Amino acid sequence: MGMGACHVEARIAASIGELDSPVTPDFQPAVDVPNGGVLFALPALLSVGLLNTTDRFFELPKGYYGLESLFLLLAFMSLSRLKFIESLRYSSPGEWGKLLGLDRVPEVRTLRNKIRLLSADKRPEYWSEALCKEWMKAAPEQAGTLYIDGHTRVYNGHQTKLPRHYVARQKLCLRATSDYWVNALDGQPFFVVNQVVDPGMIKVIETDILPRLDKDVPDQPDAETLKAHPLQHRFMLIFDREGYSPAFLARMKSQRVACMTYHKYPGEDWPEDEFQCCIVQTEGSQPITLKLAERGSCLSNKLWVREIRKLTDRGHQTAIISTDYRSKAGPLAVAMFARWSQENFFKYAREHYNLDRLADYRTEVISDPLQVVNPAYRALDGQVRSCTGKLSRRLAEFGKMTLEDANDSDAMEAYLKRKADCRDDIEQLQHQNKTLKEARKNTPRHIMVDELPKEDRFKQLSTASKHLIDTIKMIAYRAETAMANLLRQTLSHPDESRTLLEALYKTDADIIPDEKAGTLTVRLHHMANRSSDVAIEKLCENLNETDTIYPGTNLRLVLKLGSNEIP
Repeated sequence: MGMGACHVEARIAASIGELDSPVTPDFQPAVDVPNGGVLFALPALLSVGLLNTTDRFFELPKGYYGLESLFLLLAFMSLSRLKFIESLRYSSPGEWGKLLGLDRVPEVRTLRNKIRLLSADKRPEYWSEALCKEWMKAAPEQAGTLYIDGHTRVYNGHQTKLPRHYVARQKLCLRATSDYWVNALDGQPFFVVNQVVDPGMIKVIETDILPRLDKDVPDQPDAETLKAHPLQHRFMLIFDREGYSPAFLARMKSQRVACMTYHKYPGEDWPEDEFQCCIVQTEGSQPITLKLAERGSCLSNKLWVREIRKLTDRGHQTAIISTDYRSKAGPLAVAMFARWSQENFFKYAREHYNLDRLADYRTEVISDPLQVVNPAYRALDGQVRSCTGKLSRRLAEFGKMTLEDANDSDAMEAYLKRKADCRDDIEQLQHQNKTLKEARKNTPRHIMVDELPKEDRFKQLSTASKHLIDTIKMIAYRAETAMANLLRQTLSHPDESRTLLEALYKTDADIIPDEKAGTLTVRLHHMANRSSDVAIEKLCENLNETDTIYPGTNLRLVLKLGSNEIP
């Protein structure tokens, strides 16, 4: 039955398929429970929607563990910084079970099997879509302006040879897959789109992201309003230079979707006397002053856009363009330059939630008709580049050759020989370069994935379990963000709110159930200093006002800071 198991009858019944319903939580008094502080996140997790629709999208065969317990366990693991499922092998299963009201949590193999069952038939995708709609509906002001950016997830395994991608943070071309994230202005994630073969941001937006936003973004103006106001848009997308394309911006404008990005070809600097100081409010910080200037700009396809430039103290001008013709320049500039919030999300999620970690190690055959770069074209393109480089160097050498002494016959003969040898090399390289370019021209740049040579074929990584785990990590991050926003109001250093929460989740606590009073008291041990205790006490007051009932029980959660009482 495993270490710590004590519900013998229920476990035997589950093993032979006779347990009609999963075991419900049954809390017992316990002191010094490791990671007990993670129970403080329960109100936030439930409000974000961890268990709202699980019964609608997921089901499990008869067994000991129920859906609620499994989802709570995975969320608690994420917040406690257990970055992969195997971490449970080195944790006390009985102590983790106390957080769930169970005798112990499942072992790693059992948990992996449960995750695979839950991930079947695209259930995590449907669940993620439903959550995204709820999040956007709950915060329509956040859904009206969205960040889109790609995240390269490096694969270091040997199960398959994935296509290579350039990884900016490592400055290397590595085997990887691409994830395109859609986030709110404060960095909170809405959803992610995985690409086995990256077709580029523009294609992903038009093919995968925009159809979802058309359905999910709330409070969009109706057709009559759009007709009456030609410059009004439905929502706005913000992305980096990868999405810069005049034709793409025009297509988005025709669908009444505003876009904003950096100008890829800004041209000459503007006179500094055009710039004016503008006081703007950034997301979650104090007002700042920017030096801004604005002009109308006509792109190569005759599309007129707004061009806004920011002047730095060093005199550098950063140019952005937008097809939002109604908003003021200040808020637009702030939204563009606050893209660091999404980059911070990537960095924080990689370090604290192990965002790039595989959920399982299975591979799948690529069934979709995907285009990939032709290996023959790639090889010819590399040869052309190499030959062009050699030719350029030889031409430079030929131009630098000079005769130092024209009266010296030996020097003259050596000079002419060097010139003749160099000219022969140049002619040979020119002929070789022309031949290679002709071969490259006659070779298709892209082919279908099933047309790849046998030695270049690859499989895709299994994404079902990964999608489920990523969605739970998104929920955990959103819950942590909500708690951080509460803590910022009482901390003298608001930037330390997430650090304090990380310490909170890992702090021991006492668990005291009271069936008569209908309460489940979680008594947290004191933090490292008085200021942290004061902030946690205020957080307890706010969380207790939610009157959260622990799932599967009738016990109301009561959160408090430690005392010397013994349960």
